[in-house]
Amino acid sequence: MAMAAPTGSAAPVAPALCGHLALLLLLAAPAAHGYSFPQQHTMQYWARRLEQEIDGVMRIFGGVQQLRKIYDDNKSLFEVKENVPRKLVEKVAGDIESLLAKKVRALKRLANAAEKFQKAHHWQDNIREEDIEYYDSKADTEYDDPDGEEIEREKSNSLKLEFTDDDNFKTKVNYSYAAVQIPTDIYKGSTVILNELNWTQALEDVFIENRKEDPSLLWQVFGSATGVTRYYPATPWRAPNKIDLYDVRRRPWYIQGASSPKDMVIIVDVSGSVSGLTLKLMKTSVYEMLDTLSDDDYVNVASFNEKAKPVSCFKHLVQANIRNKKVFKEDVQGMVAKGTTDYKAGFEYAFDQLQNSNITRANCNKMIMMFTDGGEDRVQDVFEKYNWPNKTVRVFTFSVGQHNYDVTPLQWMACANKGYYFEIPSIGAIRINTQEYLDVLGRPMVLAGNRAKQVQWTNVYQDALGLGLVVTGTLPVFNLTEDSSDRKNQLILGVMGIDVALNDIKRLTPRYNLGANGYVFAIDLNGYVLLHPNLQPQIINFREPVTLDFLDAELEDENKEEIRRSMIDGNDGQRFIKTLIKSLDEQYIDEVFRTYTWAPIKSTNYSLGLVLPPYSTYYIQANLSDQILQVKYFEYLLPNSFESEGHVFIAPREYCKDLDLSDNNTEFLENFIALMEKVTPDSKQCDNFLLHNLILDTGITQQLVDQVWKDQDLNTYSLLAVFAATDGGITRVFPNKAADDWEEEPEPFNASFYRRSLDNKGYIFKPPYRDAGYRGLDLENNTIGILVSTAVELSIGGKTLKPAVVGVKLDLEAWAEKFKVLASNRTDKDQLGTRRCDPSSSCEMDCEANNKDLICVLIDDGGFLVLSNQEDHWYQVGKFFSEVDANLMSALYNNSFYARKESYDFQSVCAPEAPSNTGAAPRGVFVPTVADLLSLAWWTSAAAWSLFQQFLYSLTYSSWFQTEEVVGDGMEARETSCIMKQTQYYFSTVNATYNAIIDCGNCSRLFHAQRLANTNLLFVVADKPLCSQCESVKLLQAEVRAPPRDPNQCELVDRPRYRKGPHICFDYNATEDTSDCGRGASFSPSLGVLLSLQLLLLYSSTSRHPLPPAACL
Repeated sequence: MAMAAPTGSAAPVAPALCGHLALLLLLAAPAAHGYSFPQQHTMQYWARRLEQEIDGVMRIFGGVQQLRKIYDDNKSLFEVKENVPRKLVEKVAGDIESLLAKKVRALKRLANAAEKFQKAHHWQDNIREEDIEYYDSKADTEYDDPDGEEIEREKSNSLKLEFTDDDNFKTKVNYSYAAVQIPTDIYKGSTVILNELNWTQALEDVFIENRKEDPSLLWQVFGSATGVTRYYPATPWRAPNKIDLYDVRRRPWYIQGASSPKDMVIIVDVSGSVSGLTLKLMKTSVYEMLDTLSDDDYVNVASFNEKAKPVSCFKHLVQANIRNKKVFKEDVQGMVAKGTTDYKAGFEYAFDQLQNSNITRANCNKMIMMFTDGGEDRVQDVFEKYNWPNKTVRVFTFSVGQHNYDVTPLQWMACANKGYYFEIPSIGAIRINTQEYLDVLGRPMVLAGNRAKQVQWTNVYQDALGLGLVVTGTLPVFNLTEDSSDRKNQLILGVMGIDVALNDIKRLTPRYNLGANGYVFAIDLNGYVLLHPNLQPQIINFREPVTLDFLDAELEDENKEEIRRSMIDGNDGQRFIKTLIKSLDEQYIDEVFRTYTWAPIKSTNYSLGLVLPPYSTYYIQANLSDQILQVKYFEYLLPNSFESEGHVFIAPREYCKDLDLSDNNTEFLENFIALMEKVTPDSKQCDNFLLHNLILDTGITQQLVDQVWKDQDLNTYSLLAVFAATDGGITRVFPNKAADDWEEEPEPFNASFYRRSLDNKGYIFKPPYRDAGYRGLDLENNTIGILVSTAVELSIGGKTLKPAVVGVKLDLEAWAEKFKVLASNRTDKDQLGTRRCDPSSSCEMDCEANNKDLICVLIDDGGFLVLSNQEDHWYQVGKFFSEVDANLMSALYNNSFYARKESYDFQSVCAPEAPSNTGAAPRGVFVPTVADLLSLAWWTSAAAWSLFQQFLYSLTYSSWFQTEEVVGDGMEARETSCIMKQTQYYFSTVNATYNAIIDCGNCSRLFHAQRLANTNLLFVVADKPLCSQCESVKLLQAEVRAPPRDPNQCELVDRPRYRKGPHICFDYNATEDTSDCGRGASFSPSLGVLLSLQLLLLYSSTSRHPLPPAACL
């Protein structure tokens, strides 16, 4: 343990006197060779010398004062404008509302037209494929078989279209046609599908008219309840490398639009008769059922035999968000079949769950989904007790597996409780039969008519056609036909959707006038962010919506919880708060002040927020009306000026529409210069604000070169470079050769040193980051630099702002030597090695003469090593100090010099954890006999079609053919989403000087620590460790993959975050006809397709190698 003695404080309790006395004795006692540990006043003296040296260099080379004067001298060239938060929020919210309102008008035209077209359509029983003309988006898609060979395409009557590249869609499109996508496991030659294709053909004209009225429209999509997707404009389908199992009915936007929110309890029969293949079917069915739920829904899953119990740690209904569903999916795999069946236990558990009113839940559709292999008990007494006569809970029953049980009781349960009965004889029937319950839930919506036609906006999610992050406006489409008795049809036809790219919404928000640390964000009713600079999901083509909570996008605190609640409630407001933020590189934590301002975006589910630091209340707007001056300043951007004026990096911003962006700054600068030779900064195709500010800052930083940098010898002070970066997008590095080793972002707003300098007073040191595995380079051939930067604060007419950051780059090796001298007892007159100490005339150790016995280091506010008197530490500069001296870093943390903040990154990707395949032989697959194969009746049976689907799903559920448990919708061995745990350290509020002893018997060490004024540095002097017997826990800073169940979802669900669901619920209508309540699985197979696939199935069943998993959808 470490015992500390803060200066100016007395020991609060008597027992501590012993430790303090021991510390004083150790400090006073001479060490070997007559040297004693430095006294406190000595180390304070060294600290002052270090502070003075740093301040002196920054005053000479930083040029803060000179730059202030330059701005003052040039104030006729710019205006100081004010950001008024409430006005900004009001304007942006109005602009977003107008953008989405245009999409809503198009959406309503489409939905009304679809209902009209379907009502006028005449059903054709004898319709044929060749009668329908449409573009099949998958007709030209190439698939590879498991062995990497191209699979022969199915014959298609698809239209042959030509496509042209389109920047808006980021792909090739054809604006004259719509495209059709039909899931692979649906037979597109069936009568239902052909009739669907027939009447939806008329939508193409409406799609085209919508685009004429609003050319900015992106994908217009009709997702049918039959699984057919018709989208405009036409483009080939972006399919995975293997089998394509995309089904629009499982997309987040469709699920949200097709029904009101749900409270669902899933109960699974795990009695002894449910074993082997049937149990696997049930597990996969639950997995797929969970995928039909959205964040507006609540769910719990339980297994039952004689008793019922939850499969996971969740004791009540929980929100069906990604993380909770992941827990269910993992725990469902652990279900084991044993005991006898007691339906009563399962249903009583489910009803009790649904009747629990002390928890947050959807409070709309209530349902029980029971999976079983069959039974005789109808448990009528349970339904009489809990559900009759009102029948507020729907019961859906699923008969799973191949068996001979009487299914009449299961059908009766569903029909008696406004539900539906389904059969799942094989894995191929799972996806269809676990999603068709949505048709039943849609009945009250259809019967409610126009009241249920509410436009809803989705969470953010990845577009399946490559548009990137989008939100979708959805509107249900109803079947308006009536039967012979004039009864309304109660089927939902599907959902109409129109996409809005997130980038289009971002373009409506201010950016550069808010400064580097100001930003706009928006959240929905779940508290998930629609806009936020930290919304950066790394995984693509991911089936789940991108659900990042506002409190996970930022570091959570009480103020932000209250702001989030107010935004969800649709209020407006403003609050000035002190909060913690992560640095852009996620290595540091800063305590900052921010003003949060928010207001609702009307006619949507969203609320908009603006965050501004105090120094961003005002900003500079250049006004370079003098064209001669424009030309003069522009010349300083030309590379031929760099040798004398320093190298200029320009921020890669969209200054003009025709400017080609590039990740290579030299190339980008060339593109910029070439364009500027054709247009002027006042051109209509350019952003005049960005261009004028860029050119102004070019001239201002050049004047800094002339007035300060050119007259100084950098080598005298061991500097590798001096630099200035500005809000206008200029980074000037002097001399020109220093640009070769410049590793900072050319966009100042994306540079960690720039943003941290604005938020912190004084000089901010930034060593090059090194991870724990870094082993160093040859210092003689590779000069290492340390950035030191500070913000330039201006006061113009009483208005304070920070438009620039200046700094120097220190030569590590030279400054390490200088550091030893400054932290030593010799004066300028002394020569190294001239002082002698012996037992009769003791003297204090210092960081230069006694570097074999004394460790002296400078550590920054994140705990990273900046300078050391130990030469073997030089290659470790930039490492977290615990990697250098774990014992000493632990002592600093335990003595409250550092505080620790742990958080989670929910947007990361990780390499998949390798599964252990204990067996590779297929099992549990029914393979027909030769007699079966020769029987035409068999080929047209449901069994054959079931086998076809079983084959398709075997490609997806690869583990189905192995002894491992099924893991639905399998993914290839590629990066997958995961949670990363982050730990940052930062200075605590303790500013005292500490002398302390790390008490470890004969291995004890003395140390002294003191903050350096006006910097982010901690000066630490310590004994070198005498032995390695005093091992302490090594503090970790590097980001690591969060262990399973961390964060603990089981605890988090008991204190759920505030949210609101949709304000209207459609779960009941007195006129609903519940007589259609159950059937088995029936399919219409294609004989040719079945024959070829059956042969493949036979091959796979005899092969020693399992089929690989399908691509991630």
